Amino acid sequence: MKLSFAALALSSALTSSAASAFVSPRPAAFVPRTVGGAGDAAAVDAAPRITRTELNMADVLKLSDPNEELLNDVDVFIFDCDGVIWRGDSLIDGIPETLAKLRSMGKKMFFVTNNSTKSRKGYKGKFDSLGLDIPAEEIFSSSFAAAAYLEQTKFNESGKKVYVIGEVGIGEELDLIGADWFGGPGDKGKEPDMGKGGRLEHDADVGAVIVGFDREINYYKIQYAQLCINENPGCEFIATNCDAVTHLTDAQEWAGNGSMVGAIKGCTGREPTVVGKPGPLMIDYLADKLELDKSRICMVGDRLDTDVLFGTDNGLRTLLVLSGVTTEEKLLGPENSIAPDYYSDTINDFFMEVPANVEQ
Repeated sequence: MKLSFAALALSSALTSSAASAFVSPRPAAFVPRTVGGAGDAAAVDAAPRITRTELNMADVLKLSDPNEELLNDVDVFIFDCDGVIWRGDSLIDGIPETLAKLRSMGKKMFFVTNNSTKSRKGYKGKFDSLGLDIPAEEIFSSSFAAAAYLEQTKFNESGKKVYVIGEVGIGEELDLIGADWFGGPGDKGKEPDMGKGGRLEHDADVGAVIVGFDREINYYKIQYAQLCINENPGCEFIATNCDAVTHLTDAQEWAGNGSMVGAIKGCTGREPTVVGKPGPLMIDYLADKLELDKSRICMVGDRLDTDVLFGTDNGLRTLLVLSGVTTEEKLLGPENSIAPDYYSDTINDFFMEVPANVEQ
């Protein structure tokens, strides 16, 4: 299957130069990832995942010589955002200087986030507010990936509607492809009639339910989604991501979109099509559009089961940072089976001073 990104022109949402950067003359093939399904195997067309059965986790190396171990062999860095660039709404110290140094070396950079609460336009605003001048064409969000998936599958031609559990980012991206959608912030505070004989009527024309992170999740939304999925023939269940926890603030971890997706899985018995990391959509597009060698791309993130898996499943180099949700104890512990190539405290370690070897 081929992904038609040309139809996702950003119109007034981004500058015209940013819009053109998303239009590929050779659209990338996209095999959606269905958790636990055949889509997983089809998506893996690169190096096999390294797991604990093949590697002693004590052998996972902490970055010590960035030039030799990383920078000399990497042309492109893909950065997760939460836990790598910022925590909540707080920029991690030293990040602007590190990104500037990487650009001065000629490294390409992209910022890929599983957080669907903002559209690409919204994330551009967040980068700007933190003092980071990141071109819009370098930003990819799971809200964009959800819209791209519907565009690729020609969903609009079905004449069906989309019901959204999520925040403004998903709706803004759906608007750009002309999808007929409802729900999201519009269903904030709604309560179904649960009195005697009470029932919630749902739209039989809903052909897809998208579940993204939603700080206003409620029983009405859960019930509406399950009715659409269970009772509308052929209705798709799409998840922007299944992250267990997220960084709403820099003070603690908060329940992530995995909790919302889990609620819908629980009442439908269905597994979702996951369009965010660790699925292949965004990396396939980037590699095809820029004709990149995947072996010279490094995925940098703070999560093992999304960021590192995104890299290992798609043939990329991987580096885990300890500035987000994953601790060194968890990485090296006996229960972890996902191994990055290297790990470091933050991406600022890319430019650590390396002690000189002095021969005696």
